[in-house]
Amino acid sequence: MAKVELLKPLENETDLDEALSRPTEGVLETLRAVPGDVLVLGAGGKMGPTLARMLRRACEQLSDLRSVYGVSRFSSADVASQLRYCGVIPIACDLTDRAAVNRLPDAPNIIFMTGQKFGTADRPELTWVMNTHVPAIVAERFPASRIVAFSTGCVYPFVPVTGRGSSESDALDPAGEYANSCVGRERIFTHFSQQNGTPLLLFRLNYAIDLRYGVLLDVAQKVYRGLPVDVSMGYVNVIWQRDANARAIQCLDFTSSPAAILNVTGRQRVSIRELAQQFGRLFGREPQITQHEAPTALLSDATRSFDLFGPVTVSLDEMVTATANWVSLGGRSLGKPTHFETRDGQY
Repeated sequence: MAKVELLKPLENETDLDEALSRPTEGVLETLRAVPGDVLVLGAGGKMGPTLARMLRRACEQLSDLRSVYGVSRFSSADVASQLRYCGVIPIACDLTDRAAVNRLPDAPNIIFMTGQKFGTADRPELTWVMNTHVPAIVAERFPASRIVAFSTGCVYPFVPVTGRGSSESDALDPAGEYANSCVGRERIFTHFSQQNGTPLLLFRLNYAIDLRYGVLLDVAQKVYRGLPVDVSMGYVNVIWQRDANARAIQCLDFTSSPAAILNVTGRQRVSIRELAQQFGRLFGREPQITQHEAPTALLSDATRSFDLFGPVTVSLDEMVTATANWVSLGGRSLGKPTHFETRDGQY
């Protein structure tokens, strides 16, 4: 069973990145069992830098000489420099370019984090390219590699908020073009897994919490600024990003053909109204609540991941307190709201 650790005060990005990239014992056990270099595709995104750094730190703890590559377009040169400083080998690559992907180093382990969500309403064709064409290019290039492919709980339909949430065996019924393209991503990867025997795991995540982005930051900022909090999507699931990173790495040991599927999030059904009220108490101001909770929401049952990996290391209350402290201190935001309140699937 994983050790539950208390979250220490986080007042700057250096401490935050250290906390989010600290390897768990489960990660160390996986890397002892799963040999070979690791390619993190999408290493320049929201989660990619801390996941790649966790891999590198785990290898150092194990005196493991394997290489960890971080692959991205790297629109920010700072991210590539930070990864290099941490021992990750950054590779600038446009994953829509088949020739560029063919030049990537061979690696028996792939963590695929690339995708597009926001901007779908304006450029749906680019979302489909990123979420279906790129997976085909990657799957063709690495037919013998273990692949953990990030997906989303948005592939499921809305379910009653009084229920258990969607499980891995439930039928998919996505709302909107983005979510449909995510089903497309899963189908593409699954096709190549069946055709080539590629070991694959579809990692259905919602929602990772980093103090610089995530549902908790979205709600906290609105309460702090006196902006209305829409509670029509009344409930969500969340998980601390370190726990999500660790589970993704551990999933390298659970890939299979036919593909495995795993929901990854917290156990709790988190009320947006109660979150806003909790932040209101911490900030000393009354939250402005709008709308009313719908009887359904996008909720996932992550029981299987807890059976595999044990409890998470950070509780919801700790995440809320850390987020409130971050906002009060004026901590940096990535400026990427989750739009968790969206119910029509338009992003």
